[in-house]
Amino acid sequence: RLYARVARAHDQQIMNAPVVAEIEQRIAQLTLGEQLWLIERLANRLRTRESAAAREFERQLLHMSNDPEIQSELAQIEREFSVTESDGLERSAT
Repeated sequence: RLYARVARAHDQQIMNAPVVAEIEQRIAQLTLGEQLWLIERLANRLRTRESAAAREFERQLLHMSNDPEIQSELAQIEREFSVTESDGLERSAT
């Protein structure tokens, strides 16, 4: 599945190459000030998108933590690994 996703992403990059080349040519025609302004806008857009993605990830984690099936599965995993707590190794203080 990962290979298929990587292959699709690569194919998408190849398909977008002419578009990216055209964008780069147009950006080169802008003044330095306009290029800096554009970079700032793009960076802000990426930060906003990243922030929204982080909020969505947190929302999904909260939803999962309240899911009874997931809580049951985690309890089962904890029971299975509780035996290793008495293996004589100390826990790290992280």
